[in-house]
Amino acid sequence: MIDRMAPFPAEVTSVAPERQVARDLAVRTVLVTPVMLAVGAIFWGWHGFWSSGIALGIVAVNFLLGAAAITWGAKVSPAALFGAVMFGFIVRLGILTAAVLPIRSSEWFEIVPFAISLLVTHLGLLAWETRHVAASLAFPGLKPGHEILSTIDPSAERST
Repeated sequence: MIDRMAPFPAEVTSVAPERQVARDLAVRTVLVTPVMLAVGAIFWGWHGFWSSGIALGIVAVNFLLGAAAITWGAKVSPAALFGAVMFGFIVRLGILTAAVLPIRSSEWFEIVPFAISLLVTHLGLLAWETRHVAASLAFPGLKPGHEILSTIDPSAERST
């Protein structure tokens, strides 16, 4: 019988692919920042520039906080991982709301460039990263036959 509350094997929790993916997403946020800021500035002036900048900062922080929650949960147990993912999402939505509520009525805040930057970068960067990981299996722990797999399941080793 499988103990569903048992922690993950040490080999699984010693690596954190979610951190690498979050760092990649944060770096890619920096790469798309000039384009998003330029679009905000061209169509909405300085107000659009600053609103887009706030959205881009929120996107990067959101990815990093999500990875931190997953890393913590994976170290504890599968149930903690599931809870961290579910409640972490709710907490991050609360943080987003708390960041926007105080500034939404400011005269310099433009909701349209903020929303466009927030949605386009979230979805676009996730699609970009998904294609990158799927195409290259960039994180060594995701490659079939990797040493982590072989320590968990010796039959996972592949002959090359």
